[in-house]
Amino acid sequence: MLLSEEVNKTLLTDFILAGFAVHPDLKPLLFMVFSAMYLITILGNGSFILLIRLSAHLHTPMYFFLTTLSLLDICYSSVVVPNTLANILNKEGSITLIGCAAQLFLFSAFGSTECLLLSVMALDRYVAICKPLHYTTIMTGGLCIQLVAASFALGTVQSLLQVSLTFRLQFCQARVVDHFICDVRPLLKLSCTDTFINETVIFLCAAMVGGTSLVTILMSYTYIISALLKIPSVAGRQRTFSTCASHLTCVILFYGAVLFMYLRPPSLYSPETERAASVLYTVVIPMSNPLIYSLRNQEVKESLKKITFCRNPRCGSKTIDR
Repeated sequence: MLLSEEVNKTLLTDFILAGFAVHPDLKPLLFMVFSAMYLITILGNGSFILLIRLSAHLHTPMYFFLTTLSLLDICYSSVVVPNTLANILNKEGSITLIGCAAQLFLFSAFGSTECLLLSVMALDRYVAICKPLHYTTIMTGGLCIQLVAASFALGTVQSLLQVSLTFRLQFCQARVVDHFICDVRPLLKLSCTDTFINETVIFLCAAMVGGTSLVTILMSYTYIISALLKIPSVAGRQRTFSTCASHLTCVILFYGAVLFMYLRPPSLYSPETERAASVLYTVVIPMSNPLIYSLRNQEVKESLKKITFCRNPRCGSKTIDR
């Protein structure tokens, strides 16, 4: 038995991603849907970044964070969708051991960074609404860069921990990953060794990264709502809160899917719900974010009009200090 397990472990050089349980005749339709969504994600987020860089009056901390969010969404989706599209067309859907580890690392790193970035954006809105007179002195360009760098650093460290613990396990059972990506829980199900430590680390990482970020967001919005209630006019409250509405919508979508994925107990694990939630936060949300921030943001819509209809080469060339 030990010899058989050692041979299986030695020969394991790749995994097979099960993908989506659909009829073969529906795979071309699934390929077109994912391709369209990915194209919208790239074009939408890319155009949003370009619009912010070209519009001088959008050179503020809030839009600096939005630029980073759009870049994250492009990277996050690019880690998952191209490989998924290839596997839809490929009957076997194999991925090398190194490729699986790389996908898990990038997927986890970008996802954790986005969690932390959303909490940073909530703090930005708190300072803007609750301390408007000190906003420019608090949210300096240097601080904004440090906050984004810290989000990337913490997200990367968390991801390295997950990947190192996952690939120390012995995968000596079937090599079919019951998912369309190399995610942690489906990989743990393939291990023939005890995964208690891994399950504990998953929960703790989700609690530390996602939970801490969520608490930061809730506390920020508690103060924001308290400040809004002190504004005498209804129009003033609506105008002030409109700067937070887009961020709040993205938070609800992202955290709803992520916390459902990683904070539920293993007994409630289901491959079908896992795939559905993964599609939501790896494909749908990155595609939706630029639409949410564009359609619900008057400044963005005005900037788009100026760039579209401006004929003067010097139009909008004046920059505003971040």
